Amino acid sequence: MKKILVTATNYSKYCLEGKKILEDYGCEIVENPHDRPYTPEELKEVIADIDGVVAGVDTWNQEIFGLAPKLKAIARFGVGVDNIDLDAAKAHGITVSNCPGVNTSAVAEQAVGLILSLTRRIPFLNAAIRRGEWVRPMAHELKSQTVGFLGFGAIARNVGEKLQGFHPAMIAYDKYPNQEKADELGVRLCSLEEVLEQSDIISIHLPATPETAQLINRETIARMKDGVCLINTARGTIVDEKALCEALESGKIAGAGTDVFASEPVLPDNPLFAFEQYVATPHTSAETYENCATTSVVTAEALIAVFE
Repeated sequence: MKKILVTATNYSKYCLEGKKILEDYGCEIVENPHDRPYTPEELKEVIADIDGVVAGVDTWNQEIFGLAPKLKAIARFGVGVDNIDLDAAKAHGITVSNCPGVNTSAVAEQAVGLILSLTRRIPFLNAAIRRGEWVRPMAHELKSQTVGFLGFGAIARNVGEKLQGFHPAMIAYDKYPNQEKADELGVRLCSLEEVLEQSDIISIHLPATPETAQLINRETIARMKDGVCLINTARGTIVDEKALCEALESGKIAGAGTDVFASEPVLPDNPLFAFEQYVATPHTSAETYENCATTSVVTAEALIAVFE
């Protein structure tokens, strides 16, 4: 019998398809009892006899691997593997897999939701009317705006597809540009600098790498239009949160919407929460019934493939 640790949350609630596959294979499943990622200390307590992991966004590194002599496979419950030390995993003979493309629609919907929340100031107006205030600020329609994508992979392209009905101009920067997909969506591919300088709304869809760490900083923000809106459903480490605070305070950035933070779970005293034009969600972009069901199957099959 293989022992599987599931660090992704709500596994028995939303991932029954994948759980059944593992149980039918003969696996014993240890589920995350917390409504959050495991801490390194908590992982150390449970990892010693684990054969495989369905991993959320917990940190997996050399120290953890050194305490897991039986561990053979980590199936990331999502796309990004920046929380896993891949070199250390390889050195320990641990196979790491992820689920590219599975959460595309779910994350794209969240990005569009944040764009509309900011441009139409929906959270602010909802709070104001509940206070008895009848404020009616003006807004720009998306058809008059330029949406710029930093990264033009599957999620960004899905956002572009969903935005087509709103008729904005769309531009994108990608290190490995896909001209065919851009042409299909009417997106103009251009340089990073052009996206920063020409966009009214910038939506981040880049992986977390040393190259993208704090890519959004004082210098790159200075290149943006005054009153730009910034959306981040990718990774929190891509944005310098201190620089973002300064830009929100000065008005350089008119609004920011994010589903991700440099450190998660985020603390309630985060300075960003002082700004009413800042809209945040707790890394919930991929939390849909459909995505969880599909991802549970993909991760279960990945673990079994390694065991076989």
